[in-house]
Amino acid sequence: MSAAEEIGAVVHLDLRAQAPELTTARAVRDTVGRQLGLAGLPEPDHLLILVVDTPPGLTDHQHQYELLTGYRAVGEVRIIVLLVGSAPGSYDDEPAEAYQPDRRLIRPAVLRSSGTALLWAGDLRSARTALEQPAPDDPRALAVLVDVLSVPDVFLRVLADAGALPEAVAAPGVRLLEQDLPPEVRDRAWRDALTRFAGEDTELAPGMAGSSWSAADLPEPLRGLATGRGGRTRQHREAGGVADGAYRACAGALDDADTALAELQALPGLLSSARRDAFEADIQQAHRSLDEYRDLVGTALRSGSSSGTAPSTAEATTRLAALGLRVPSADGVGERIGEGLREFAGKLLGQGLALRAVAQRFTGLAGRVEPVPGSALLPRLAEHSPEAVAHRTRGSGDPVPAPAIGIAAAGLAGAFGGLWQGPLIALAALVPLVFIAVVVLGAARLWGSGHPDRWAVGPRVAVCVGAVLGVAGGALADPPPWLGAAGLLFGLGLAVETARRLWYAAADAWALAYGIAALRQALEGLDALLADAVREHWAADERLYCADAARSVAGMLRATAAAAEAEARAEPAPTATATTGDAGPSAGDDWLTGPSALETESLGVVDGADADWASDYDWEGADAWGPVSDPAPEVAPGTAPDADLPADPWQASVTPRWLERETGEGGADLVATLTADLADAAVVAMGPYWGAVERGQAGALAVRRNDERVRDLLGTARRHLQRNGVLAPPPFADPHRARPTSANLLGTDPHRVAELVGAEPERHAVVQLSSPEQATLLNRDPQAAVWLRFAPDAVRGDVERAWRASGAPQPDDALWTATGRYAGLIRLTPLRMGVVDTVRPRQLADDEGADGADSADGSAGTTDYGFDGRGRLADGARPYHRRDGDRR
Repeated sequence: MSAAEEIGAVVHLDLRAQAPELTTARAVRDTVGRQLGLAGLPEPDHLLILVVDTPPGLTDHQHQYELLTGYRAVGEVRIIVLLVGSAPGSYDDEPAEAYQPDRRLIRPAVLRSSGTALLWAGDLRSARTALEQPAPDDPRALAVLVDVLSVPDVFLRVLADAGALPEAVAAPGVRLLEQDLPPEVRDRAWRDALTRFAGEDTELAPGMAGSSWSAADLPEPLRGLATGRGGRTRQHREAGGVADGAYRACAGALDDADTALAELQALPGLLSSARRDAFEADIQQAHRSLDEYRDLVGTALRSGSSSGTAPSTAEATTRLAALGLRVPSADGVGERIGEGLREFAGKLLGQGLALRAVAQRFTGLAGRVEPVPGSALLPRLAEHSPEAVAHRTRGSGDPVPAPAIGIAAAGLAGAFGGLWQGPLIALAALVPLVFIAVVVLGAARLWGSGHPDRWAVGPRVAVCVGAVLGVAGGALADPPPWLGAAGLLFGLGLAVETARRLWYAAADAWALAYGIAALRQALEGLDALLADAVREHWAADERLYCADAARSVAGMLRATAAAAEAEARAEPAPTATATTGDAGPSAGDDWLTGPSALETESLGVVDGADADWASDYDWEGADAWGPVSDPAPEVAPGTAPDADLPADPWQASVTPRWLERETGEGGADLVATLTADLADAAVVAMGPYWGAVERGQAGALAVRRNDERVRDLLGTARRHLQRNGVLAPPPFADPHRARPTSANLLGTDPHRVAELVGAEPERHAVVQLSSPEQATLLNRDPQAAVWLRFAPDAVRGDVERAWRASGAPQPDDALWTATGRYAGLIRLTPLRMGVVDTVRPRQLADDEGADGADSADGSAGTTDYGFDGRGRLADGARPYHRRDGDRR
């Protein structure tokens, strides 16, 4: 935020029309407060006042100037008086000293104080051709000049530069460039930004549905609550406790069963049934231990509720501790929940997510961190019941058929053992007999498991067939006896190894019927369920508070989205017309109808003359200083108007010749930038709401108050857009966010701004806002004039790059304004010595009314200046008593 914005906006007063209303300090303060209030601004410490008046009004409105310079404020009151029109002709006490119009500027001494400057624009020089005849105080041109001086940065710089000139009086010359969007383009972009900012109800937040929700992007205070850090990363069973003993008993029984099965699968397991008995005993013990652990888990799940009511966290922790379960401490977890929610919302909004998408993320966060009561986990206990374990092991006890390699190995063993002839041919039956004996013994060990003999039917047939083939081969080859003996030994060894492997596979398949794997799976599932129950008790109060707060934030965001949609649907308020009669400016120009820096018709508030600043310049009729413009010549009935007469000035172009307008159609980043501005507004509006969240008071009242703040900031954003365009960031915008260039926002060329602001003064003609008669009163020294170059700070980067690219010198005194949509040059030319007269008010002979206060009945009395309370001369009073040396 710039220094100008910290000081405040510029208050407008037009004493040409408002002087009769501003006769008391209370009336002045009410008028200033009304302007600031309509703009939603507090009264600033340092007040900036821009007064429009005429040179004769300096004396006629001296009482009003006394009230303005004496305005009570915390800081300094700074005033610029913009004078339009001609000066008075002569002093009425020296008729011999006759001066022509524009020969003297008579200023009361009260306006010679510090912090006050006068700009005398005798003729606004708004005509673009010689045929045009606008009034010297053309209200359309005056509206533009006032608009420029209403930029706080320009106001302060002009005040400082004019105050450094002799008598703090200057005649301005200007050349301006305005870059903006057409009203219809601006309004359409505003509505599109509001719609995008609100989002759609059907919009889904990515990565937030179901089990795929990830808490990786959450800030640290929320990440721990969402991931259940206290229950997952730490041991939930106390070592040596009841739960740990039950778990280890079941796990130990399953380990013993695995050991007994391994011993049963070895060849010694074929010789005795003791190993099968040990295995079955271990399985039965594992079932009993699993049942005990299941009961303990059920007890732990039910400990989270008592008689249908949820116990306190301390009570639930005590019950779990009695079961040998440990709930980690949650000290310090809930201290930064509100801060974490605020950081999370700012991060999501900064990523460009719509309000409803952010609301859905907060809803998902609430469901993720909310503690689940143990009663809600009880249905998961049925997944590990005895029936579920039996169902998982059902049908798995049948031995699997022997693999093809086992059949081939058995046949090969029989063939090698059958290589005999003659009397030794009986030895060919030895290998099949040994193999079949081993198989039968294994079948006996697995008796009662279904069809244990089926596991080696194929190998038994294969070993017999192999023996027959071996005998046939021996008859044909007639091998020597030693070869038959070697084949017999090899066949026996191969048969025994094949039988052992087949037995191992058969015993393993047989053990499946006892469901060792299913029992172990049930044990781990029960332990995981117990860990979840403990985790749900960890930081239960803090997580419940976080879930409630997250749902409240989601509701607040949805209410904000509804407010944004209502703002988008709102029709623009009709603007006032600043013309006389029915004629008005062209539809493309809204200089007189657009809102000022303080007042906005879009609020639908009209309050007397203060409701439309621009229309004050088109005050109708004539007053003490004469008509605003020359009346049109009368035309005789039936006579055609003279074709050589100038066109009606009200029908002419409203753009002064010292103003150039460059209208864009909107750039690629226009809507995105406005949406980001709205996100910044939401962040600022939600600032007080987070305090309510941290205090645990984020209820309906806090949401309603936040909704009011959002609506106020949306109105501020709308007024800023109408007043300053899109180039200048609104006062609530994040200063760290880079703003796109004017080409991307407006679709305009920044080189025109660079050319105007960087032009050499002597080579660039400004339009001097002085009449030909007034021009003779200006200081002729070119070095005496003060030049002001200014442009919006939003285009500074583009302008400086254009200067570097063209090789043009870069002015080091350029003023980069924080607000406004104008760029250009202002020349302040001092007046010649002796042109300005500073006079003091005549003191009344008596002390009556010396305090200048109103009468007791509230009517305006006569002041010590010779004025009545309405700012006019009292009957018989003379305006000045000039002494020698009073002229400055």
